[in-house]
Parts: sequence; C-alpha cells; structure tokens
Amino acid sequence: MKRLLCYAAMLFAAAASAWADEMPKVKVQLGWIGNVQYGEHYIALEDGLFKKHGIDVTVSPGGPNAPSALTSVAAGDADIGFTGWLPFLDAVAKGNDYVLIAAQMQVSPLGIISLKDKPILKPQDLVGSKILAQGPNEKTAIEATLSLAGLPKDQWTQVPAGFSPEPLLSKAGDGYTGFATNQVITLEQMGLVKDKDFYFRSFDDLGFKGYAGIAFTSRKYLDEHRDRVVAYLEGVIEAWQKNEKDFSYAPKLIVEKYGADYGLDIQQQTRQNEVQAPYYRPGGDPDFPIYSIKLDYIAGPMMDAARATGRTDLPEASKIAAPDLALEALANLKKTAN
Repeated sequence: MKRLLCYAAMLFAAAASAWADEMPKVKVQLGWIGNVQYGEHYIALEDGLFKKHGIDVTVSPGGPNAPSALTSVAAGDADIGFTGWLPFLDAVAKGNDYVLIAAQMQVSPLGIISLKDKPILKPQDLVGSKILAQGPNEKTAIEATLSLAGLPKDQWTQVPAGFSPEPLLSKAGDGYTGFATNQVITLEQMGLVKDKDFYFRSFDDLGFKGYAGIAFTSRKYLDEHRDRVVAYLEGVIEAWQKNEKDFSYAPKLIVEKYGADYGLDIQQQTRQNEVQAPYYRPGGDPDFPIYSIKLDYIAGPMMDAARATGRTDLPEASKIAAPDLALEALANLKKTAN
C-alpha cells in the first residue's frame, strides 16, 4: 500500500511539473533587492497565485549589482520590469517603446526628514537649508520641488550623505532625503517619535508628485501577450490583498527564504510592510483600485513634475500608459470572488 501511495505521489508530482512546464513563462525584473517592498511577488510565488492565473513567473531582484529593469526589458531578459517615473521617461526619449501598466504606490515614500529645531514642512523651508542628499536623483527632486513652488531652485546646499539618517542627528544638515518606508523606521527604532522629535514630508506633500514602483513592459510584448500581463497583475493584486490581512507573512517569507541572503531584519521588514500599505491604498479606502494608474494624473501632475526637472518634448500620456490592464485584472478578481 505504501508503495502504491508513493507511486501515486510521484505521478502527481510529475503531472504538476508537466503542467507548469506548459504554462506561459513570464520574467519579472524588480527595481531593487528582493525585500518586502516587493512582498506581494513572493506571496504570489509561495502560494501559487501566478500559476492559479495560468502563468509561470520568474522574479529577479534588482539592486546595485543587477542590471536595471529598463535594460533587462530592452535586452529581452525580462518581460515586465519596475522602475521610476523619470528613468522611464528618459528610456522612452531614447527610443524604447515602453508602456506603463501599473503602479505599486500611488504616492512616492521619498521625502525630507528634519528635526524639531528646524522643521522642513513646506517648499519655502528648503530655501537656505543644508540638505543631506544621496545623489543626483534626490538633488533633482529638491530642485524640481522648488521650481514647482515658484522658488529659486539653487538657494540650498547639498551635503553628500549615505543611507543612514545619523548625520542628521549630529546636525550635519537641516534636512535629510529619505524614505518613510526606510529611514523614518530607523529613527523610530532609535526611540524618536515622528511629529515630535522629527518630521517627514514626502515630495508629494511638497508638490513634486508621481507614482512609485511603476510596472512597465514593451509595447511589442503587450501586443503579443496581453493576456499574460493581465494574469500577472491578477497574481500580484490578489497577493497584495492577502498581504493586507497579515503584515507578518511576507516579511517571514523574505527573511527566511526569498531574501535570506540579504541579512534583513524581520522587525524592520514587518514595520516597513505596515508603513507602505497606505501608499498602495490611499486613506485605507477598501474600494481603492490598487495597482491602478490614471491617464489624467500622468498627463497632469506627473508631466508637470517632469517639466520642472528640465525635461522637454514629453510624450502624450495615452501613448505610454495602459490604465485598462490593472482595472481589468481587478474586475476579473472581483468576478471570481463573487
């Protein structure tokens, strides 16, 4: 009997493997390392949600030692990638026929952290300040913020900084460019209280608006495999909905399995998962269409932000974005749930 059960199990495993081999394969390139920022991908992999929607997905992390998703998609090494708004526009300007398909975060968590003795709460507070900023992207965000507010964009001083907010605490600068999902948590873990000991204002709060965690593909891939793109979105959206019910699940998967090589801290990853949730679903609205994008927002505030950086000859929003894909995925999931 045991031999028969073992044989049956082997047949089932072989059949499952053959079924997976027959599924369309989709390669995804993340914009950063495989941490909880991309937790829904690892939930979808672990719980078989991609396969549930008929595709076999491979997820490759990004980071300092990996090619950018924009490069990977151009080379055919990835079908879907994650990037930022300005790099996306630059890639399109170079002739890449890319299409935005979704956005993880409706608001970017990047902003300015400041201390209580000199809070930076509005664009005017940046004028004359010394800002600890990591590089050209942060410099661009500050200059564009000032420009959008009608202020001189050169009336501040950049102080080179790394990824730790400690120089801010030692008063090496008046403000520090950091993430609500990273350095703000670091300060909290040091015992500081937000809106009492320190302040955080996102660049969105300051007027420099845009999505974060933008998913894109090539127009050729979308035209040939639209069904796979929708299936991918169904998988990650369903996984995010599962994540919202238990913020400890994705961090555990990442720290113990999918991101074990990064030496991530489970407490930090869990807190990051909690903090990033409102960026996916603004205001905690249970009916908000997560992962969705809007043409009028792209054509309006996001193009305004790009112009404020000095970029010109910008494309029409309708030619670089397909908002119907995420909405179709959401509708399919809702139909299935009912």
